[in-house]
Amino acid sequence: MKKVLTGMVAAAAFLAGAGTALGAPDWRDMPQLQSSGVRFLEGKYHFNPAGQNHGAFEWKGGLKDADPGDGHNVYMLVRVESHAWVRYNGKQRKTVSLHHSNWDGAQRYTDDAEIKACRDRGSLHPDNCSHTKSYSSGR
Repeated sequence: MKKVLTGMVAAAAFLAGAGTALGAPDWRDMPQLQSSGVRFLEGKYHFNPAGQNHGAFEWKGGLKDADPGDGHNVYMLVRVESHAWVRYNGKQRKTVSLHHSNWDGAQRYTDDAEIKACRDRGSLHPDNCSHTKSYSSGR
């Protein structure tokens, strides 16, 4: 009886692990985003399916102040479905780890997104940003 029970527990653990692996997101690499004074390193993204995490564009990576002596902060800009840009601030003289989800509340899933890294140069000078990278879920 103990052998049967042990076998059932092992089978259940195996199936639970297999289900978790199937449900794991398919993270894709982003090229490094960079401009004068800012870098977004080791970026990854994926689009969540409808009903999971709001069907969001989920992204992560390291936002680096690449010119720590300039006295300026860095930030990321992200927008989905051509809505307004959302800003995520970094920290001066540091690299911070960011992991966020962006979605359109009027839709079951997000299928297009744009992202860029920027340096905040204050009110007298325009900010400088990397090229905007666009992503699509291919739905």
